[in-house]
Amino acid sequence: MNTITYRPMVVADIDMVPLGCQGPRDAIAERIDDLGAAAILAFDGDQHVAQLQFRRYDPHLRSPDGLWDPLYWGDFGDYAPSLPGDTLSVFCYHVGQLEDSEARDAKYQGHGIGLALLDHFLNWASDAGFVSVTAKCTPSPRSVMSFMGGQPAEAYSERGFELTASWVDTQLGEVIRQKGLVPEGVDLDEAARVGCCVKSLR
Repeated sequence: MNTITYRPMVVADIDMVPLGCQGPRDAIAERIDDLGAAAILAFDGDQHVAQLQFRRYDPHLRSPDGLWDPLYWGDFGDYAPSLPGDTLSVFCYHVGQLEDSEARDAKYQGHGIGLALLDHFLNWASDAGFVSVTAKCTPSPRSVMSFMGGQPAEAYSERGFELTASWVDTQLGEVIRQKGLVPEGVDLDEAARVGCCVKSLR
């Protein structure tokens, strides 16, 4: 693995990098025009290996299919905080993504690339003039975190985020049980607990 490089996703990247979970090309282009970027990308040489997607925060956003739709990451339901208009919402992390599919190359996982994407995103968002960032944190078990493509509350709190609410995602609990994502004896409610984290950039 070469040195991993990171940069914002711009319009020229739309047909060059994986677009899974980002939506239609027109919507991505509009998002880039509005925000200045639609994701932070990671490359190993010329090979795309990871991305952290983000969108403008909308407290009224609701996912039509729970965690099976990308809008899940921006859906805080009744726990949605009141935040300034220039707030970004972290969406999903795709670490080990070499092509536009759900396949992930394990050699890129477990090396801190996801956290580096988050750090680059926070620096970019601050430099771009956004005033705050919100993120849905995942449960702490590594198996659940990897399945969801997110980060636990600890990763956000270490970067100055405040956990404003947490709740048990019953749909996630069912998936954890069906897929056997945690060992027997682990409290399924705690293994399915997600939360809303907020960081002020000003």
